[in-house]
Amino acid sequence: MFFMEINEKRTGFFQRLKEGLAKTRTNLLGNIDRLLLGKKVIDQELFDELEEILITADVGAGFTQELILSLREKASRDELADPVALKRLLQDEIRAIFKGDGSLVIPKNGLFTVMVLGVNGTGKTTTVAKMAYDLKNRGYAAMIAAADTFRAAAIEQIEVWSERIGVPLVKQQAQADPSAVVFDALKSAKAGKAEVLLVDTAGRLHTKVNLMEELKKMKRVMARELPGAPHEVILVVDATTGQNTLAQARMFHEELGVTGLVVTKLDGTAKGGVVIRIVRELNIPIRYLGVGEGLDDLKAFNGEEFVDALFKAD
Repeated sequence: MFFMEINEKRTGFFQRLKEGLAKTRTNLLGNIDRLLLGKKVIDQELFDELEEILITADVGAGFTQELILSLREKASRDELADPVALKRLLQDEIRAIFKGDGSLVIPKNGLFTVMVLGVNGTGKTTTVAKMAYDLKNRGYAAMIAAADTFRAAAIEQIEVWSERIGVPLVKQQAQADPSAVVFDALKSAKAGKAEVLLVDTAGRLHTKVNLMEELKKMKRVMARELPGAPHEVILVVDATTGQNTLAQARMFHEELGVTGLVVTKLDGTAKGGVVIRIVRELNIPIRYLGVGEGLDDLKAFNGEEFVDALFKAD
């Protein structure tokens, strides 16, 4: 019965993922289908039009150039029987980028710490709560640190979430030093035998130097109090922002060493191709995907599942 419930949940999420990727699928694959419709030969015109489609789908110039080059080589060796074969090759190339399972691997011994970053508006605080909910359902004793002390509303928001999902919260008053909250949370997590501590940080522009320094200070405090911490530095990005998502990811990664991504709002954008670009260019794995507002609409990322959902409309 337990495994049946898991399979039903995964099937349900896969369907929501397909629905969430509908706009991206139309933007990318719909245009490719229209390009290939009625084409009899693979020629320069087809390559030029395909390149334009890929670029406008936000998959990135690097990936596009590599793909076009691979297609040209195969076409020159007569390994592509017809234009429709290009679509199968595209699917294989994207699948290769997402090889493996990107979900969090959490050891069963000791405290595992996760520092969660993101700019305002990405759904970061809600994502922290959903991650805690997922971890709890997977059998981990989770705890949340409300280190977003910049806004009183952020503390209230995460407090409501912690009560709703039944996960303990460590907090202080608004405007308190975020590093002090992290210090208290680490002490509490170790004393209470929590297995995973999720640290919610204040949303900030990636270009604000003073705010980035504050994050670095929090990271240093975590490392001092618990060797190896933070074990994960996760960046929450909003898929609807397209190429700006890449700029944010690159800056946070350079400054703080991002180890994983959570991509939210895939259900509201035609720019989901940027997910391909981020993983391809920055080599940062995706940990979770978000395709809705519900607690069950955030799931551990699976590359095979993502590619299947992107290419299968029915």
